[in-house]
Amino acid sequence: MLQETLLRLEGFENLEPAIVVINEEHRFIVAEQLQQINRKADIILEPEGRNTAPAVALAALKAKETAEDAVMLVLAADHNIKDLEAFHQALKIAADCAADEKLVTFGITPERPETGYGYIKAGDKSAEQLFAVERFVEKPNLSKAEEYLADGGYYWNSGMFMMRTDTYLNELNTFFPEMITQCTLAMAKGLHDLDFIRPNKEAFEACPSQSIDYAVMEKSSKVMLVSLSAGWSDVGAWSELWEISDKDENGNVLSGDVFTSSSKNLLVKARKKFVSVLGVSDLVVIEDGDSVLIADRNSSQNVKEVVEYLKSQDRPEATLHRKAYRPWGTYDCVDQDERFKVKRICVKPGSKLSLQMHHHRAEHWIVVKGTALVTNGDKQQLLTENESTYIPIGVVHCLENPGKVDLEIIEVQSGAYLEEDDIVRYEDIYGRCEEKSTLNEQ
Repeated sequence: MLQETLLRLEGFENLEPAIVVINEEHRFIVAEQLQQINRKADIILEPEGRNTAPAVALAALKAKETAEDAVMLVLAADHNIKDLEAFHQALKIAADCAADEKLVTFGITPERPETGYGYIKAGDKSAEQLFAVERFVEKPNLSKAEEYLADGGYYWNSGMFMMRTDTYLNELNTFFPEMITQCTLAMAKGLHDLDFIRPNKEAFEACPSQSIDYAVMEKSSKVMLVSLSAGWSDVGAWSELWEISDKDENGNVLSGDVFTSSSKNLLVKARKKFVSVLGVSDLVVIEDGDSVLIADRNSSQNVKEVVEYLKSQDRPEATLHRKAYRPWGTYDCVDQDERFKVKRICVKPGSKLSLQMHHHRAEHWIVVKGTALVTNGDKQQLLTENESTYIPIGVVHCLENPGKVDLEIIEVQSGAYLEEDDIVRYEDIYGRCEEKSTLNEQ
């Protein structure tokens, strides 16, 4: 969906490279996604989530380096838009309005009495699709949503915006001066790390946490609304994914190795295992290798309760995924127990893991695809398919892919302590030697 968010802007004129604001933990998967579609971007790594107003402020401060009055389009990466022509037309209207020092929000023409979205009450119409904003409205109950739909002057709050960087920063300084102070300080003291921009952690964590709606949009007199009817949806839950997906004759959306019988209106995703679903309706079934979710389709937004439970129990599933993305490729934790862990590691052509050592674990590497250049102590060797090497505890080692195709190995770790903070780096082409090793880092 991140890729689709960028690709749907193709054909829109005078675009600068994107600025992507993300949590630090997602940096490598985002870099991989951008590389797959051949897009360059400035990637800003939030040390901690502080809601949308500071995130947009960081992007505005970066965009301001290009031009003081640069017009910035703010998009979330979890939206789906079907009618790109209508979307581009709305962007053109918004761009002209934003250039005139207005803060533009996009209001979606409602298709149903939706209780999952906030609403915006439109005021006077100043041009085709362009309105003043009378007020923002919280997510309503069903009867209120029905009233808004019947009224015709209410729009879904899309969370998409367009504004000049100086207009946004000036308004933010008016209503939340502490926020702009801390964001400016965080960027000024930030570091560049490969393709990533790291705002200063201490300064950013002192920034107030607030949404862009509460911080600026609901207070400013400069806000305008562009109405949009383009098949928009906010895919914030599995139920929305079912709504927008192509369905079979039984209303089912199926992905992976799935068998169903006497079942309808299902969303089933099998990523690692065979899944069979019999005699049920209106369910979401997600199999993701290390966990399974089964939920009533209309209650799938309550998945946050699962996350809260996992966190309360200090379960690793709350923060770690089986498949981890790194600058050199990926790894998938296939199996593990108290004294062993098995990974499938994929290294991209020309990429290289850090020169490193472990105090508590030994490793056995078996090449299953491609060619590996292995440093094992004071020796280097080339390994091809079905060849292997053993790395004892305390031995400095490195894995590199010198070939033209992906290198895949099976790594078997054994020892008394197998967590990823048992890494001592000596050399790293990605500049991570100075980083404190963190869980699930490689």
